[in-house]
Amino acid sequence: MERLVTWARTWLGLHISPAQADAFRRYLQTLQTWNQRFNLTAIREPEAILAKHFLDSLSVLTVTGCLDGQRVVDVGAGAGFPGLPLKILCPAMRLTVVESVAKKAAFCRHVADTLALDGVTVLAERAESVGRQAAHREAYDWALARAVARLPILAEYLLPLVRLGGAMVAQKGETAAAEAQEAHGSLALLGGALEKIHPLTLPGIAETRYLVLVRKVAATPPRYPRRPGIPSKRPLGV
Repeated sequence: MERLVTWARTWLGLHISPAQADAFRRYLQTLQTWNQRFNLTAIREPEAILAKHFLDSLSVLTVTGCLDGQRVVDVGAGAGFPGLPLKILCPAMRLTVVESVAKKAAFCRHVADTLALDGVTVLAERAESVGRQAAHREAYDWALARAVARLPILAEYLLPLVRLGGAMVAQKGETAAAEAQEAHGSLALLGGALEKIHPLTLPGIAETRYLVLVRKVAATPPRYPRRPGIPSKRPLGV
């Protein structure tokens, strides 16, 4: 974990304590063990996992700041990214993980239990369903997603979950600017406004990464999100 500790300090200005480094080590070991039985992630080399999963997840903090005390939802988390690495570094954040694939949701629960991460809820549900539930609708300070869908679709998954004044952060690759332009209509319909597109260069990742920050400036109309499957079939404003 020394490499992750050095990368986080050098590239992101973040401090990882010895206890947190040990948590990342156990997370890595657990991911490798589960990957022998389930296809949780195509990235299997330890160093690549450190860079492309752990460090990339922690990069979210460059636009959110410290998330301790914040209510955060990670949509389409897969094997827990970016939410669980952020929870390790910000133990006082309250995290909800939304992952519709049952085996991946089970893995996220297992990691949270193994690492004794308090304040983590894992929902094995579709984002469209969660966004219509009173306990989750417009309840979060931050909604996060990585490699889930193009921004016009992703906005309909995330913005209904964000409180007024909160924000969504989408982790994107080189298509970030084009997707932001494409999503202009959907953001307006859902109560969001593009605040910034933040570029990042990280070790072990050849392409530039981008964090797309969208602020919640108006309430999301009650009819959104539409029922599961519709946002991806008929993206808003496109």
